[in-house]
Amino acid sequence: MHCPFCQHPDTRVIDSREADDGATIRRRRECPQCSERFNTFETAELKLPTVVKSGDRRESFDERKLRTSFERALQKRPVATHDVDAAIREIVNDLRRSGEREMSSRHIGELVMRELKKLDQVAYVRFASVYRSFEDVQAFREEIEKLERDLPAIEGLQLPLLGEVVVPIEKNKKR
Repeated sequence: MHCPFCQHPDTRVIDSREADDGATIRRRRECPQCSERFNTFETAELKLPTVVKSGDRRESFDERKLRTSFERALQKRPVATHDVDAAIREIVNDLRRSGEREMSSRHIGELVMRELKKLDQVAYVRFASVYRSFEDVQAFREEIEKLERDLPAIEGLQLPLLGEVVVPIEKNKKR
């Protein structure tokens, strides 16, 4: 590997470690010419399906677009970056496991909604409103009601959705 600082044609590996739950190898390198150090990341290059857009337009899968969708939906929401990374990895792994050569953008949108539903209810409704082209407040209301029916197990794990008041339970209160 060429040194990014002095363009020397060879560098040596100082350290190698797994990253991204074993999906990537992080290598610490040093240039013998200028002694600068830098990191490289090695990942397996696996073919992801081509995305079939509306109107039968096709384009290569772009993980950056997927991340942008998550970032927009989760803007100003209290969700950790590593949780978003895990959700994106889950979608990419689902696409790889499918074995399909082509995948509709609609299907990918459903995968995003599945992961957002696990991460944050508000982000899920934000994404769904754009993805399903909500026309009025009633569409929002219906989606929120559906979400409340589908997700009783995560109640209390997220912030309240619409003006609900959460009363904390006091433990070991001394009198």
